[in-house]
Amino acid sequence: MRVKLSTPVIHILVWSILFLVPLLLFQDQPDPTGLPRGFFIFTNLYHIGLFYLNAYFLYPRLLTKKWWWLYLLSLAALVAISFPLKMLVIRLFDPGFILTELKARIIFFPPVAILFISSIFRLVIDRINQDKREKEIRAERLDSELKFLRSQISPHFLFNMLTNMVALARVKSDLLEPSLIKLSELLRYMLHQPGKEKLSMEEEIGYLKSYIELQQLRFGDSVRVELNIEDQAPDCLVEPMLLVPFVENAFKHGIGLIRDPYISIQLKVVKGQLHFSVANNYNKQHFSKDNSSGIGLVNVRNRLSLLYPNKHTLTIHDTGETYTVTLQITLSC
Repeated sequence: MRVKLSTPVIHILVWSILFLVPLLLFQDQPDPTGLPRGFFIFTNLYHIGLFYLNAYFLYPRLLTKKWWWLYLLSLAALVAISFPLKMLVIRLFDPGFILTELKARIIFFPPVAILFISSIFRLVIDRINQDKREKEIRAERLDSELKFLRSQISPHFLFNMLTNMVALARVKSDLLEPSLIKLSELLRYMLHQPGKEKLSMEEEIGYLKSYIELQQLRFGDSVRVELNIEDQAPDCLVEPMLLVPFVENAFKHGIGLIRDPYISIQLKVVKGQLHFSVANNYNKQHFSKDNSSGIGLVNVRNRLSLLYPNKHTLTIHDTGETYTVTLQITLSC
């Protein structure tokens, strides 16, 4: 039977062995190092403190592009003060202690080894956490993409689009060809973009415009759509299929049994910051949700928390008559 040990248990076992080995080896014989027996208890406690001080405070806080020099300076300072501190403790245990070259090495070098092992330990832990996080992101992205493909372009949506195309064909409208092209681009995006890690803002905005224009073709003048886009960083990258769910929800719930329905979409990219908002009015008495309402805000929140941790803010304001979603993201540029 396999026994899975937790991290705290493993730490306790390792430090227990560190304490017990010297006691078991020199239980019935004098310590060959010539150091006071009580000194090893102190120095082991001291080394444990150095290990966790470096692993959980100095390394994560100071080993950065800006503070790496302070980190190295801190390690050097810890090594430098360790020797005189240990000597002070030894004098307390044995006032007549005589320092030799062997004893000096035993006193000086362990902190260097402990700090080195501590750094390797932290490096391994960070790598494990990073790999785990990347797996979670990939799994969440795959799940979101599957939900998006199942719900975003529903058979009902395609039926309405094709019906509009037939109507345009009958009257030989000049809008038929560009409408077919936009629908083709939309379907191509839905089928092929899920495999890409990120898109440029220019690509995402192009898709967003195609989606809105197709919806306007469907609803015509029955819904007033306001679209303002200011993209000063078209090469900035954004996760695909992150903005459209908000627009889809606005079109779904911002039409029907509403006096003067309107949808306002604002998008601005300045200095790597994406500012995006969607607002629409709706009839609260006739508001309902169903299984085809897109990936939903819960799914979008989960994607944002995984893909943009500490790099986004999402606020929702519902007055009962108007529904406003505001999203800000720090993009990769």
